[in-house]
Amino acid sequence: QVQLVESGGGLVQAGGSLRLSCVASGRTFSNYAMGWFRQPPGAEREFVAAFRWIGTIDYADSLKGRFTISRDDVKNTLYLQMDNLKPEDTAVYYCAARPVLKRGSGPSSWDYWGQGTQVTVSS
Repeated sequence: QVQLVESGGGLVQAGGSLRLSCVASGRTFSNYAMGWFRQPPGAEREFVAAFRWIGTIDYADSLKGRFTISRDDVKNTLYLQMDNLKPEDTAVYYCAARPVLKRGSGPSSWDYWGQGTQVTVSS
């Protein structure tokens, strides 16, 4: 079992930045693929970025260049640096984890989820 706790959300003006953190506990952090998803108001949960197989990093195409994912395996922490934020980035942001060898796409292929942190970008 893996427990995930996100933090760092808040209210920011368009063009601003936020850094989200996700602290993991319960298992060896380095054995898990870690990712970020978000769920805008009234919409489906969508992929943001993830560390997948052996350090491979994926980003949603629309977010490349503005969002940066990183991880610190000593601190068991996953980060999401979000720059040049736009009102359409408003969403609840979730941290997710799954065993590093597990395959699949979409939120249903991820086993563990945090409670989410709200990000609101004002225009």
